[in-house]
Amino acid sequence: MTVKIDIFTKNLELTDRLNDYVVKKVDKLEKFLDEVDECRVDLSHTKTARNANDRHVAQLTLRGKGFILRSEERSDNIFSAIDAALDKMKRQIRRFKGKRDRGRGDGQSIAEAISTSSVEYEEETEPVIARRKRFTLVPMDELEALEQMKLLGHENFFIFYNANTSAINVLYRRLDDTYGIIIPEVG
Repeated sequence: MTVKIDIFTKNLELTDRLNDYVVKKVDKLEKFLDEVDECRVDLSHTKTARNANDRHVAQLTLRGKGFILRSEERSDNIFSAIDAALDKMKRQIRRFKGKRDRGRGDGQSIAEAISTSSVEYEEETEPVIARRKRFTLVPMDELEALEQMKLLGHENFFIFYNANTSAINVLYRRLDDTYGIIIPEVG
């Protein structure tokens, strides 16, 4: 993969063996999706996990033009957690490519519909607002927003620009496992 792979650890030492293992495995994702701009791998060890099988956590985040894919897996061994996260990422990539290839109705894929995609994180010192997050809204319909919500692992809500109504909407999960859409109006 020509992108830089950023590896971050928490409560875990990044040995040469572990670093080489991650780089070797993540490089293989290139044959599944070659439009990746940034790859982040977060590895952590939690001593106080209730279940011994959940002590090692591997989280993989891929960012590209018009998409963010994330997978996270837990295991009793960091290497098996990495393998499980990579398997999950491969499934998400196949799912994402299938949705993208079907198009948007106007012949454009999601990646083509957006000119620039950026996510910025700003830390605030104000005690009430812990973080501000900026991102470019990609025009999509409600079904695409639901799919993107699932791909990102967002379980509660997802903000998107509804291409059908030309308005910003909020897709959210209801307590009965159905979904609702909030359509804001200026009053």
